[in-house]
Amino acid sequence: MPAKDLFHNTVKTALEKDGWTIVNENLFIKIGNIEFYINLVADRILVAEKADQKIAVEVKSFIGVSVVTEFHTALGQFLNYRSALRKQQPARILYLAVSFDIYDDFFTSSFIQEVIEEHQVKLLIFEPNREEIVLWIN
Repeated sequence: MPAKDLFHNTVKTALEKDGWTIVNENLFIKIGNIEFYINLVADRILVAEKADQKIAVEVKSFIGVSVVTEFHTALGQFLNYRSALRKQQPARILYLAVSFDIYDDFFTSSFIQEVIEEHQVKLLIFEPNREEIVLWIN
């Protein structure tokens, strides 16, 4: 089992505050001989819509030496995890969770926005100190 990201528990708490039920803290997916672990799995029932939402969340702290290198790693993981998730749990939507500071400092640049749009990366932006979700980007 892989190590938890620095913000794993923070995002877990933020999701719970937002009305999500954590189903699993590590979703194991095996495709052939390749194994993946996605950080968090959550469900939420929307009574007004009578719908069940299912998500998986990959949490990234971006604490390495280079934010660009961290982004390359996060994007690659996101794309692979999304492809694997579509094979085994196609109803579950994958989100990349990043702190508001990283989002504001890096993810708002025009090139990164283009990359996010091109690859249809869904983002969950959280405030670590308050342990709250501040923005969902679909």
